[in-house]
Amino acid sequence: MTIAATGGDLFATPAIIADRRADGSILVKSTVPLQPSARCIGDWLEHWARQAPDRIFLADRASTDSPWTTVTYRDALQQVRSAAAWILAQGLSAERPLVILSDNSVEHALFALAAQHVGVPSAAISPAYSLMSRDFDKLKSMVELLGPGAIYVSATKPFTAALAAIKPLHSATIVSGSADDREAISFRAIAATPETPDVEKAFAAITPDTIAKFLFTSGSTGTPKAVINTQRMLTSSQQAKAQTWTFLENIGVGLVILDWLPWSHTFGANHNFNLVLRNGGTLYVDGGKPAPGLFATSLANLRSVMPTVYFNVPRGFDMLIAALRGDEELRRKFFGEVKFAFYAGAALPQNLWDALEELSVKTVGRAMPMVSAWGSTETSPLATDCHFQAKRSGNIGVPIPGTELKLVPSGDKLEVRVRGPNVTPGYWKAPELTAQAFDAEGFYLIGDAVTFADPARPELGLFFDGRVAEDFKLNSGTWVSVGTLRVAGIAALAPLAQDIVVTGHGSDEVRFLVFPNIAACRSHAGLPDSADVKDVISHDKVRGAIAQGLARLKAQSGHSSGHATRALLLAEPASVDGGEITDKGYINQRAVLTRRASAVATLDDDSSAEWIGCTG
Repeated sequence: MTIAATGGDLFATPAIIADRRADGSILVKSTVPLQPSARCIGDWLEHWARQAPDRIFLADRASTDSPWTTVTYRDALQQVRSAAAWILAQGLSAERPLVILSDNSVEHALFALAAQHVGVPSAAISPAYSLMSRDFDKLKSMVELLGPGAIYVSATKPFTAALAAIKPLHSATIVSGSADDREAISFRAIAATPETPDVEKAFAAITPDTIAKFLFTSGSTGTPKAVINTQRMLTSSQQAKAQTWTFLENIGVGLVILDWLPWSHTFGANHNFNLVLRNGGTLYVDGGKPAPGLFATSLANLRSVMPTVYFNVPRGFDMLIAALRGDEELRRKFFGEVKFAFYAGAALPQNLWDALEELSVKTVGRAMPMVSAWGSTETSPLATDCHFQAKRSGNIGVPIPGTELKLVPSGDKLEVRVRGPNVTPGYWKAPELTAQAFDAEGFYLIGDAVTFADPARPELGLFFDGRVAEDFKLNSGTWVSVGTLRVAGIAALAPLAQDIVVTGHGSDEVRFLVFPNIAACRSHAGLPDSADVKDVISHDKVRGAIAQGLARLKAQSGHSSGHATRALLLAEPASVDGGEITDKGYINQRAVLTRRASAVATLDDDSSAEWIGCTG
């Protein structure tokens, strides 16, 4: 179907075929061919600098009290070419790439684009590895693998410990976003470098196979892997997006994105940032994020800049809904001006979907369209896109043009594999890991499972059905679908559960480790903001509400694998060093279970008074 919206139609109608093969596998693909894509993302920047030189490309601000600092397409290209001259003069290359340790900013973007403009890969590394880590082990392994020729930080002071930890591992020049740093070259000086003919020569030499960037996997099960992202991956992904989000072809100056999602991850960088660049839009960098104390910044920015499409992860939508309920002016502006909402990074609990839909109908008399997509760092990231209004949360859509899915029976599930121009050629300097990542037909082994919305009508989309490696059997032989149960559990325990880790491997029952929403728990218990976390999660009202939530889930499921009999509220937040959580707020089930074996043991201890049992 096509969704009618203000200003015209938004999406193309899905045209999908599913070929069922003799070996039991199913090939699913679009019948719409992928149209030719750009040679490289630098062609987009060159194009818009010619066609719309005075249009704002990027904007950020130091605080919500400050005005937005903006850069036009013309100015962006000028600074990119100048910085590129410096990059070439320093001898940077794929073997000596640009590494960026800082959060999103205009300078971060321009430096990365400058490197990519002359065929030098950039590698944005999550600031958490520099600013929140205690041992810097993962940062050290990344720097050692890449051997950077330059390292950018927004300012040297916050990164002092991290820079000291990695100093013996590289010979890179340190570049700072602060002109006052004495220990580094300022980006401002680099962006004023006189352009040389070598810049145009290097730009002309870029091919679709040129490496644009390295993006790291989470590394939750070991050392993070550097995923090779070629120019072809990035441009073909955006070409497919333009063919599914058809409104992009004519929107021009109307495309405005306000986004916090980190460029060290494929969602924020390859999907959102490149969406703006490919289509000549404007990107306002949101300095907030969906975390306590930081979401207020996101809300202030949202009041300043209303985006065409609202992007966020489930945790962000949870916090947004609470804010919209308490702010009628923001609510009317949001539902009146945003064309649709897009969630990714994790499945959106149905209670959040329902709440957003209810607020939209109540505010403007219609339901705001909500869509999603699916993929990974290795698929840059788009593999499927839900370019239609699904009936409920969790529909990840259909294969994008040019991309094939192979669904392979695995127990009672369908394991999904991906092949297309958007898929990585492999991992940097890791030929064995690269070989293990693909099957004999060249499909990438992403490790997820999916199910059809309707097997007879593949155009109605697919539902994410969990990670194949995360699912387990109870002693009864019943499979537990971890991904599905996690989302159902969060909805049943709302709003007290921030996230859930499902356990029960090798036992008779499913149990939950719960990362609590401390603010919601304090409110439910009637405790002040200063109340200690341990006092909050042990409060009788909180424990009683969790028990009731478990009972609701049990009543909904009707079988042992569909509900948990016990839950344990965790006082310690998810650990970055332990690989338990990403910048996007996604919890890694396996990492939590490994790191918190003692908590699992408490859940299994019949005599413990810490866990909360299911009532009824």
